[in-house]
Amino acid sequence: MAMGFETESRKLLGRLRDAMAGEDAGQARLNKITHLIATSMGCEVCSIYLFRDADTLELCATEGLNEAAVHETRMKLGEGLVGRVAKKRTVINTPNAPQAPGFRFMPETGEEIFSSFLGIPVQRIGESLGVLVVQSKSAREFSADEVYALEVVAMVLAEMTELGAFVGEGAAMSARHSQPVLLPGTVGQEGVAEGHVWLHEPRVVVSNPIADDPVRETERLVEAVDKLRLSVDEMLSMAVADKEQRQVIETYRMFANSKGWMRRMQDDIQSGLSAEAAVEKEQSVAQTRMSQSNDPYLRERLSDLDDLSNRLLRILTGQGSDTGAELPVDPILVARNIGPAELLEYGRSLKGIVLENGSVGSHAAIVARALAIPLIVHAGRITNDALNGDHIMVDGEQGIVHLRPDDMVASAFRDKIAMQAEAQERYASIIDQPAQSKCGTIVSLNMNAGLMADLPSLQGSGAEGVGLFRTELQFLVRNKMPKRSELSALYTRVLDAAGDKRVVFRTLDIGSDKVLPYMKPNDEPNPALGWRAIRVGLDKPGVMQMQLQALLRAANGRPLSVMFPFVAQLEEFRAARREVDKTLAREAKLGHKLPATLEIGAMLETPSLAFAPRQFFEQVDFVSIGGNDLKQFFFAADRENERVRRRYDTLNVSFLTFLEGIVARCAETETALSFCGEDAGRPVEALCFAAIGLHSLSMRPASIGPVKSLLRRCNLDDVRAVIEKARARGEMSVRADVMEYVRAQHQD
Repeated sequence: MAMGFETESRKLLGRLRDAMAGEDAGQARLNKITHLIATSMGCEVCSIYLFRDADTLELCATEGLNEAAVHETRMKLGEGLVGRVAKKRTVINTPNAPQAPGFRFMPETGEEIFSSFLGIPVQRIGESLGVLVVQSKSAREFSADEVYALEVVAMVLAEMTELGAFVGEGAAMSARHSQPVLLPGTVGQEGVAEGHVWLHEPRVVVSNPIADDPVRETERLVEAVDKLRLSVDEMLSMAVADKEQRQVIETYRMFANSKGWMRRMQDDIQSGLSAEAAVEKEQSVAQTRMSQSNDPYLRERLSDLDDLSNRLLRILTGQGSDTGAELPVDPILVARNIGPAELLEYGRSLKGIVLENGSVGSHAAIVARALAIPLIVHAGRITNDALNGDHIMVDGEQGIVHLRPDDMVASAFRDKIAMQAEAQERYASIIDQPAQSKCGTIVSLNMNAGLMADLPSLQGSGAEGVGLFRTELQFLVRNKMPKRSELSALYTRVLDAAGDKRVVFRTLDIGSDKVLPYMKPNDEPNPALGWRAIRVGLDKPGVMQMQLQALLRAANGRPLSVMFPFVAQLEEFRAARREVDKTLAREAKLGHKLPATLEIGAMLETPSLAFAPRQFFEQVDFVSIGGNDLKQFFFAADRENERVRRRYDTLNVSFLTFLEGIVARCAETETALSFCGEDAGRPVEALCFAAIGLHSLSMRPASIGPVKSLLRRCNLDDVRAVIEKARARGEMSVRADVMEYVRAQHQD
């Protein structure tokens, strides 16, 4: 860029800053800005379009177009040249706008007499806020220097928008971070919670986008980058033994030492930006490229650069995670994503968790379930919308987040919480009563667990035992493989806490979306159907044997129940059983006390196992249906995919018929059978399961009360008849008929 134009760019930014410094309302400021830009660029027209909602742009200020069109002209995302700039987040520079692809004629603006068009996206760290446009009558293409200068101005506009500079009487837009926001997401853990936002990594606020002294700003940038490089080198020295971690940090190091990245930021400073704004400008460019790239490798590298930019911004602004802010008394954690160890550090102090990314089977979701904390994943751009301390309500039943809710929403939400609390009080009155239906059938209700912190719920929830203890959490939250003695000590504490109640330990269920930090990840096209659970255990028998030894020693003469996950065929169960027998023989030889009784079971999570030879059902001590996986494989519907996961009902006649087949096969061989999964904790689903012969269910502790309450009010023979009638009529699902029956029982 020519030095003369850099000087002009700084002059323009200086004028913009002066315009911002006045006490004008938001609309007056925008009007001043469009006038300044048009004058400085030698153009007849400068217009600013801002988003009114996610899909609609509005003309909010103009110099040169018809003023009556301001706040009247609107267009959809992708509509016209302005809409295309916003949608693609890219520059459009054309000498003949009316002939350009996508041009839309808007007669109310009077823009048809202007030939040249330059549109620049106004964006901040990947978030599109609007479009800045200049136009002129003469047919010319704007130079690279002019385009760059306008990009710098657009960056400043984005920062000013973030800081609420355009709010006030006659404002062009509402104040950001002040309006109610409703964000749909995916339920990771059910439950409802109200509290205040605690950002795991608070976003950096740049309050000084324009700077007068490029020399000083360059010095600040260089000093900050030097600190960044030192911190990356320190990270590298601490990751000597971890090859994958070293590769990630080596990438960080490459970016931190990138001359091109440094040069671009220095150019931005010469144009008039502060060091912080220069970092954010290049970060926004990287974010845009990331959103438009289909190359997973490039997206990963750009994500690394994004993370590095955030680190650099925290160094420049001092707005790190140790800013001194105190955790609110009712914190709801908001983050892009979070690891299980970090989540465990927060512990039960959290009222809820909202993640921008994550998945229903992620490490964080597993910990959230273990801690019984409501969790929403895939919650839009919540880390951009939320600020520390914002009022927030998490509806883990519907998968909705209410950020800064208005009074009406807050009141309705509190009524919902109050109703649930009232219901829990009712459930407490039957805590010691059996889950016995009106027809006399008793259903065994057990709880799922994964942490020692879960065990107090065993008494308070009314659970008869632990139907599933997930053992992978102790592997996931560490940076290295746990020792056998550590696992044995933990399992001992679990059995001690359970007393005489049965605990079913599920062996290590890793793979798919549960990858150990110290285990080399496998690049599989479909990990849910890949190398996971028992497949990993049989291929790495040393790990399986170590865990079995820890369980046997923890039992120390007490009864022990162990089950293997994701068994797909008889031979896999036989192979796992052989490992148990070898471990038992070794323990006996070493003189260790063996369990008083030992039950070895399998989780039925693949449809294939339902059709296994009779010998499987004869040889296994018990079968536990893993409903979450079985359902997604039965319907070929990925439970992480919102487009299909809600498409198929658990109470679909086909699925219930399939479950009945499993019940019948277990009945033939007198094999104990249970159902474990989220659906077991949903009262209507649990009622139907019990009616078709599933008389042992395992669920989260909070679900035991509601399930028991409904079972005690219903006659399973009647429910079975309702299911049969719906099936005979050819209904796709029995839900409507069963719900009608349940409502009738409630009225009685």
